[in-house]
Amino acid sequence: MISPIKIAPSLLSADFAMLRDEIEMVCEAGADILHLDVMDGHFVPNITIGPCVVEAVRKVSSVPLDVHLMISDPEKYLDSFVKAGSDWITFHIEALSEPQKFIERAKSLGVKVGVSLKPQTTVAAIEKILPLVDLVLVMSVEPGFGGQSFRPEVLAKVQELRSAASCPPDIGMDGGLNLDTVPQVVKSGVNVLVAGSAIFHAQDPEAMVGKLREVALKEVVSL
Repeated sequence: MISPIKIAPSLLSADFAMLRDEIEMVCEAGADILHLDVMDGHFVPNITIGPCVVEAVRKVSSVPLDVHLMISDPEKYLDSFVKAGSDWITFHIEALSEPQKFIERAKSLGVKVGVSLKPQTTVAAIEKILPLVDLVLVMSVEPGFGGQSFRPEVLAKVQELRSAASCPPDIGMDGGLNLDTVPQVVKSGVNVLVAGSAIFHAQDPEAMVGKLREVALKEVVSL
């Protein structure tokens, strides 16, 4: 069963000089999750935030935090990010040789666990752990930078996931989501919409949260 539509603003595109205001704005606008991208300059060619920023966001956010670890050694930093206030930990399958151990460890710390796939990574890479995770996050751009164009070929992976008996109820998509791309994304089976530039770079970011949900729900009704 597919879960309801969830809007997850990505703070990578927020104005960090006004971060508290940006967080409170999207939370009040109805965001379901806040998406935080953690990059190490090694797994992806960019460096972003660490546990101290997650801790600060936790203090002002009224919704759960999904911390997306785009890092080479997620095991090393798992405890720190959970302690900082993560509600979800999403790791990349490409970064771990023993993902089951990581999932078990994360769940023992009381968080939900997601697994993310780069655009070129196949669903076969996560088949064995599908029954263990709470979310599959399909990247529709190469991870590392915001503002990239959507790659529609990844939609086939969502359809493949939805046909799997062990697929979790939540499938997210991250990269290039906006009012134009959300309809096809939802039709494919995605219910967690991670949007950065579309929200925070909009003329009215608060209204954009509602517009994205409205467009998504129209497609849910038509399915």
